[in-house]
Amino acid sequence: MDTPSVMKARNITIYDIAREAGVSAATVSRVLTNNANVRPEKRQKVQALIEKYNFKPNALAKGLSDTRSKIIGIMVADVRNPFYAEIFVACELAAESAGYTVLLCNSLGETSREQKQLELFHEQRISAMIQLGGRVDDLVSDADYVEAVNQLTNNIPVVVSGKLDGTLCYQVEIDSMKAMDLLMEHLIDLGHRRIALAGGRLDVSSSFQKLQRYKQILKNYRIDFRPEYVIEGGYDYQAGHEAMERLLKCDEIPTAVIAINDYTALGVMNSIQEHGYRIPQDIAVAGYDNTQIATLVHPHLTSIDYQYETFGKMLVGTAVTAVEGGEVSRIQLVTPKLMIRASTMPEESAD
Repeated sequence: MDTPSVMKARNITIYDIAREAGVSAATVSRVLTNNANVRPEKRQKVQALIEKYNFKPNALAKGLSDTRSKIIGIMVADVRNPFYAEIFVACELAAESAGYTVLLCNSLGETSREQKQLELFHEQRISAMIQLGGRVDDLVSDADYVEAVNQLTNNIPVVVSGKLDGTLCYQVEIDSMKAMDLLMEHLIDLGHRRIALAGGRLDVSSSFQKLQRYKQILKNYRIDFRPEYVIEGGYDYQAGHEAMERLLKCDEIPTAVIAINDYTALGVMNSIQEHGYRIPQDIAVAGYDNTQIATLVHPHLTSIDYQYETFGKMLVGTAVTAVEGGEVSRIQLVTPKLMIRASTMPEESAD
């Protein structure tokens, strides 16, 4: 650890003070400018370090909270996916309402791209970062990526839609357990006992959680778990189509299928119809995300909705509150809602 003399020798910065105090650089700036919006214990800690190192900030440091870009960097796995497009638009609108603008980057699921984008955000002097998908969806957090993110959280708040173990990121997550509860109870109430899962990978945290909850609900209702009814794959149309082709070869074909998202559900539905089965009379289908796809397919798809406007406000609100030195929970859950449509119930019965 650097001693005070060493710190002074290398021209201590506002970021050094923030790092040692365990606060944001903006909080240090507010202490320097005697801003009242700082909690007493934080002010005392920062002030003690300022005196310890005889820190004399330059003009830029004193005005840091005003000279930052007021830009929130948003890193998305792939904005072409309707799910991410919905969340991004909600975030952009929420940011505008809060007086911020957004900078969008697509990682395309590549760790190297994500790390480069972290560097870009740092260079752009963004006020905060939000990450949707990518490494924050991993069941086991990537150690190198965690280290890279920690370099950023020393200076700005980082909000993720999943988790990054070993970081101080703020988490705004979808309640995956509740989402599975809603779908399973709906299908079981309709009399289904042979319920399959299509798509998703078990190295993705949310997909793993959904599978575990699915197994628990089957056990609660004393329904046998059938491994052949769980078909892993991707998150696209092809994954859904291939999964349904395999399910149709089971000794007992499932009477209901839960797809990991709307794209996958589309593949499931087309496979069912190609084989001459009816939806929902022969096989009911439900999915996640409630994107525009859900009302473009026939029959309309029962799907889990994440209340995107609320989701976006939670993500941006968390980032802005942290930037401005307010108190905000480290972990928050987005409450899902079930949208019942004709793919699980006849038109006259669906909401």
